[in-house]
Amino acid sequence: MFTLVDHIGFVVADVDAAVAHYREAFGIEEWERIALPERHADIAVARLGDTLIELIAPTSEEASFARFLREKGAGIHHIAYRVDNIVAALAELRARGVPMIDKEARPGIHNTLVAFVHPKAGAQGVLVELVQHQHGGEPGGTHT
Repeated sequence: MFTLVDHIGFVVADVDAAVAHYREAFGIEEWERIALPERHADIAVARLGDTLIELIAPTSEEASFARFLREKGAGIHHIAYRVDNIVAALAELRARGVPMIDKEARPGIHNTLVAFVHPKAGAQGVLVELVQHQHGGEPGGTHT
């Protein structure tokens, strides 16, 4: 089902400070900034080979990440795995009785479709995201 790790999502309090840390500590210089005001999130992504590092900061308490940040602090929020066919992957997971957050795929950035598996689905408490790249999109992507 999974073809590779698409991205790892980290919730942070301040995207600029997190990007500065990654630049200074790890030498990751190239970042794409993405504002998603309709989802109350500010994002920065950096490519490491075929995998993206995704830094996500809530911009209001309405953001889905605000509660995570408030309760758990900054840290890993989710791991996203690439799939070839998200509709088939969702059907397979439902058939296996895997609890889902999303029943259907929804649009992500970089021309992707995404869906979340519930963290209680045996992923050791880590939220799992499925990502399907559509034609014309860049590798990497995010749910937000």
